[in-house]
Amino acid sequence: MVHNFNAGPSVLPPEVFKAASEAILNFNNMGLSILEIGHRTDAFQAVMDEARSLVKELMHLNEEKEVLFLHGGASTQFFQVPMNLLAANHTAAYLDGGTWGVKAIKDARLYGKVEVVASSKDRNYSYIPDSYTISPDASYFHYTTNNTVEGTQMHNIPATNIPLVADMSSDILSQEMDFNRFSLIYAGAQKNIGAAGVNLVIVDPAILGKADRELPVMMDYREHIKNGSMLNTPPVFAVYVCMLTLRWLKQQGGVAAIQAINEKKAQLLYNTIDQHPIYTAPVAKKDRSTMNAVFTIQDSAVEKEFQAACKEHNFYGVKGHRSVGGFRISMYNALSYESVVTLTDFMKDFATKKG
Repeated sequence: MVHNFNAGPSVLPPEVFKAASEAILNFNNMGLSILEIGHRTDAFQAVMDEARSLVKELMHLNEEKEVLFLHGGASTQFFQVPMNLLAANHTAAYLDGGTWGVKAIKDARLYGKVEVVASSKDRNYSYIPDSYTISPDASYFHYTTNNTVEGTQMHNIPATNIPLVADMSSDILSQEMDFNRFSLIYAGAQKNIGAAGVNLVIVDPAILGKADRELPVMMDYREHIKNGSMLNTPPVFAVYVCMLTLRWLKQQGGVAAIQAINEKKAQLLYNTIDQHPIYTAPVAKKDRSTMNAVFTIQDSAVEKEFQAACKEHNFYGVKGHRSVGGFRISMYNALSYESVVTLTDFMKDFATKKG
């Protein structure tokens, strides 16, 4: 059996893979593939409506929040957010917590002023800054809730009265929080809610229309809201897979239920790392991610042995990001607890053999 701990591609429940594959051959017993039905048909409108409704239900969103399924990954939002929210002569506040924050900051500076209120670059992004001041005059405060590369996660919503914008690409719907506190949330689907190719955006319309610039139609959130995420042909199959995954999450008991499983998985893995000196976890304990656990093995020869042994045991995607090295274990919603048990049993055995 293959156990997929990869941080990049989709990790989906078996039930979703089965339903999605059946729909490729025969969607809703129509005799047509989901890949060939028209996006303006009643059949696909029902898919879009259910997907949006499930997001609102699972996140307990207020009525005014709009749910969009857009083209492009979260990286598109690095510039679409400031295009829509940041006037050229105004300032947005950003937290620099790692690779994705750096990219978001770079793009935001193309459209207005950016104040980096705090950064953990001084310690190789191994912690989340928790002492900083956000100006009450900032147009918005942007941060990344979970850093896939560095293995850190924000476990509390920052206390501020200015609009909050969050990149939740890698931990969306993995833990309960007051999602209504945010004026805008965006997340690439391929970690917890579907397949690559679609981006979830949740926005409060009250924040829109305040930037002093003309916007291309495709970049204007207001146009997407008016057109129900069908301003142009949406990524039909990717939205369908999102709907199936959201259905699955609801069947598991919703976000609270999956959070309990995620915490159980993370606790088992981090306990294994901490109890065996061969492994070193660089992230501050209070900021450890439940989605992406990173660790290293100091002896390069033993590290290579560990990598080879993982391959032999069908542990897929354990190698760390190229920018930081070491190892990374991604534990997204659909990864079973049993997979983590199998991995940690292997890690304990490997550590014992290597003394």
